[in-house]
Amino acid sequence: MTVLARRDDGLEIDDDGERVDLATTYDLVVGQGYWANSRSRETVAASIPGSWVFGVYDGSAQVAFARVVTDRATFAWICDVIVDEAYRGRGIGTWLMQTLTAELDDVGVKRQLLATL
Repeated sequence: MTVLARRDDGLEIDDDGERVDLATTYDLVVGQGYWANSRSRETVAASIPGSWVFGVYDGSAQVAFARVVTDRATFAWICDVIVDEAYRGRGIGTWLMQTLTAELDDVGVKRQLLATL
């Protein structure tokens, strides 16, 4: 597990794809996201190992998710950024995006696009 950031309230961000909970991610992206209503559980499952994924965790509970489709050299498409409805309004999405874009900057990816499709 690679913890990338931790807040005083105990929330932490990491990019460990093994820690991402498929059921929670499916609920967040498909159930709470407007752009992915028709995605199957299998599609969500396949997208995780094919992307650089970031999760926000409150203890063992995943409360936010984002993924990046990237070559880790020149370009990154940031997508599926979502915070659980119960955790919204706490700056978690902003914190997740700041952490994620800093990681992209650290590996040299300067062209970054945020889009939902």
